[in-house]
Amino acid sequence: MDEALLEEAELAGHSAGTLRFWESPRHAVVLGRSSVSADEVDLAFCEHQGMAVMRRCSGGASVVVGPGCLMYSVILPIEARPELARIDNAHCFVLQTMLRGIRTLVPDASCAGTSDLACESKKFSGNSLRVKRTHLLYHGTLLYDFPLELIQQCLRTAPRQPEYRSGRNHLEFVCNLPIAKAPLQNALANAWGAHSFRADWPRHSTSQLATNRYDKREWNRAR
Repeated sequence: MDEALLEEAELAGHSAGTLRFWESPRHAVVLGRSSVSADEVDLAFCEHQGMAVMRRCSGGASVVVGPGCLMYSVILPIEARPELARIDNAHCFVLQTMLRGIRTLVPDASCAGTSDLACESKKFSGNSLRVKRTHLLYHGTLLYDFPLELIQQCLRTAPRQPEYRSGRNHLEFVCNLPIAKAPLQNALANAWGAHSFRADWPRHSTSQLATNRYDKREWNRAR
């Protein structure tokens, strides 16, 4: 759906922007677009656990999702903020907006590395983006009640590590936000000024993308 929303905005040529929240009902691993699955994921463990290994349309490294991991996405028009065409500016703008909401609940949350959000030097949010001609997609994870040991079990040592990680393994490096999902969503919606709900969403293009790409092994295990 994230890619379908991005393509919808591109075709329309203009957009006020969209904020989306969702949460997977099952645990799964999501690869970055250029991730090499065998380098980043313990595929044997995931297969034994019956966990899907999927690939997204944006960059970055692999993440583990499921209950207790709130996912968010924003589709933003570049025309309204031309500086967002630069990757570093896009990271800064989105993450600072996210922090405005999160800090109303967790005052010591901060940006870390290139595109992480952290609390006391422990990561609770990883993020990635995709930029097109007129719009960008920025999306990420927000751990709030996730079984952190599952990240250690599913993922291998990250091939690219931010300096602040200091060589820590996954279990030592990540943390859950000490807040529930509902107040977290409300705080973020307020930070983005998202006060109205969309009555529609691109169902047909979402289904087409699932059928033609995201349900196919050649996409998910391309590398």
